[in-house]
Amino acid sequence: MTGEFVKFALLGVLACLLVVAAVTDLRSRIISNWLNLAIALLAPLYWSASGIELWPNVALQLALGLGVFAVFAGLFVIGMMGGGDVKMLAALALWFPWQALIVLLTIMALAGGVVTLITIVHHKLARREGPPEIPYGVAISIAALWLVGERYINQFA
Repeated sequence: MTGEFVKFALLGVLACLLVVAAVTDLRSRIISNWLNLAIALLAPLYWSASGIELWPNVALQLALGLGVFAVFAGLFVIGMMGGGDVKMLAALALWFPWQALIVLLTIMALAGGVVTLITIVHHKLARREGPPEIPYGVAISIAALWLVGERYINQFA
């Protein structure tokens, strides 16, 4: 097996995990720890298949993951984001270089706005009590799938 095959196979597995995360978050408003752990633990295999150097690149990926976790954990503490969402973002930060991570966060914010609007409208139409719970894992998954798809498609450009 070549590194390229393994790299794209791992991206395919990541895409499947993202779809599962989106569906489970949409259904139950929970992204399970095992799913986030799988995303995080596959990242080192992706680094190896991609030929990413231990220093400084892997160290940078680890720092990105930790930084993303710290920032979004703050949003969790003030009740603006779920714990599964925070862990999923930190796990995904291990996969993407900082430039792509900025794109991911931008797409996530835009998709999150759409998901929020749809959720609020659905909540009102269904006449549910209490504040709506936003399945932000859907927006995170859409953003990450966008980047994964871009990596697949751009190989043919």
